[in-house]
Amino acid sequence: MTFKEQLAADVGAVFLNPAEFGETHIVNDKEMVIVIDGYISSEHQGGAGQYLDGLYTKMRKVYVAAGDFGPLPKQGSVFTVDDGEYKVMDAVAEGDMYVITAEVDDSL
Repeated sequence: MTFKEQLAADVGAVFLNPAEFGETHIVNDKEMVIVIDGYISSEHQGGAGQYLDGLYTKMRKVYVAAGDFGPLPKQGSVFTVDDGEYKVMDAVAEGDMYVITAEVDDSL
């Protein structure tokens, strides 16, 4: 097995394994195992890139198998996890996994 093949196997067997790190959620109406990294605080930017003191956004990183999620989401698109909405701020493909940084709806 090559190194890349081993990494691909580890996505489901280790990192997204419910006995290790993964948790089962309903993502875009489809059940899949994902990892949600806790809240990340991000200070809001005002016009011309200036930060607005005291205004923060709840952000999370979501790790998901690319084959389960589908196409890499575009910045600004929205996806659902269980009953909450997440707005994609950034998404990158790292091998067979997506790392999605998303703004969390305040109602979660």
